[in-house]
Amino acid sequence: MLGLCGMLWVGLVCLGAASLISLAVVRVGFDLWYGIDPFLPPSRRPFIGVVQLAHRAFAVDALRQVFLAAFVIAWACWRDPRSWRRRLALDRERPNGLRPVVLLAILLFWPVLHIAWVTGTGDLFGASVGKGVRLSPFMDRTAVVAWLVYLSVLAPLAEELLVRGEMFHRANRVLGPAWAVAVTAFVFAAAHLSSFGLARPVSLLPLAVALGLLRWKTGRLWPGIALHGWSNLALVVYLLWPR
Repeated sequence: MLGLCGMLWVGLVCLGAASLISLAVVRVGFDLWYGIDPFLPPSRRPFIGVVQLAHRAFAVDALRQVFLAAFVIAWACWRDPRSWRRRLALDRERPNGLRPVVLLAILLFWPVLHIAWVTGTGDLFGASVGKGVRLSPFMDRTAVVAWLVYLSVLAPLAEELLVRGEMFHRANRVLGPAWAVAVTAFVFAAAHLSSFGLARPVSLLPLAVALGLLRWKTGRLWPGIALHGWSNLALVVYLLWPR
């Protein structure tokens, strides 16, 4: 029990610190860039406009993932300075337990199952996933590219380092690999609870289990990062594809 509490504590501290620091950096940085005193009280702050609000929100999301990845790596280096890469499964612990053809098939075909499950659970929960989805009119081409890179590279890298890296390592030591897959899948799904209620966590459970199984069977984090990013990108392209 203490090991699982420690796993959750590390996750909450890293995520909380990353969120607070990214909020502070974005607010102060944008204010200074636009000539606004960042220490003005709310009643005296000028209205910055919808476009800048959107830019700030995206910058906070992106920086949160950067800081999250940095904190997880720093924590692993502090706890295990000689083998932190193995702790986070960035170096292989053992020979790959999946044949290359099987791993390639998973990477190629899983996004199809992911799209079907996400849209199906959205309909089941009445979340209207994929209906009327459009890009924001305030996003230019550069912003769209940055957003896609965030979804397919930055967010998967940071989330996998935390959940299937550090948290899986801790759960595996206490419970073994099978339960580590289950526990980290539940944590990952629960962390995505949103205004859609249970639709979002339920829609992510199969992906979370698949990512945990890849971490267990291959002994490395990179296949999970690739599957996570590819699934995100495929789902977004599907939702935005003209019909």
